[in-house]
Amino acid sequence: MDELQQLGPRLRTARQERGWTLDELAGRAGMSVSTLSRLESGKRQASLELLLPLTRQLGIRVDDLLEPRDRDPRVRRRAIQRDGMTIAPLTREESEVRAFKITYHPDTPEQPLRTHEGHEWLYVLSGRLQLTLGEQELVLARGEAAEFDTNTPHRMRAAGTRPAEVVSIFNTVGERLHLHSHE
Repeated sequence: MDELQQLGPRLRTARQERGWTLDELAGRAGMSVSTLSRLESGKRQASLELLLPLTRQLGIRVDDLLEPRDRDPRVRRRAIQRDGMTIAPLTREESEVRAFKITYHPDTPEQPLRTHEGHEWLYVLSGRLQLTLGEQELVLARGEAAEFDTNTPHRMRAAGTRPAEVVSIFNTVGERLHLHSHE
């Protein structure tokens, strides 16, 4: 099926996934309910002028509305080395939720505590992970998981002499602060 014909249904799906009505999204995007309804049903041709406010409100890219559904599902992003960690992306760069396999290497200098909006979920694959969460000092072993509000000051590092391998999941704000900043 032609990708432009899928734009309307994909727009509707993105709106419905957020639990929004036509009225809510149209109001947020500054357009009439009629225009949005016609876009979703394919009765109105889409333009960037109409799509940009909608995609901004939905937190998606215009490309997300046009991408073929049968694309290659493999994630092809390189692992990077940063601050005593090896970080292997497990999700596409444009994903709303970001997942990484992070290897914390032992004897890495202690990083400062950080805070940011959102939540983080992690699962220890191997080794032991030292998690500082506010005033708490926790050591998580293989098979243990943690979830926490990232507004709480936190940091992670390998506990002991072996690397700690962890799967971490967080939103785009968490990715930016954990993997890209040195504040």
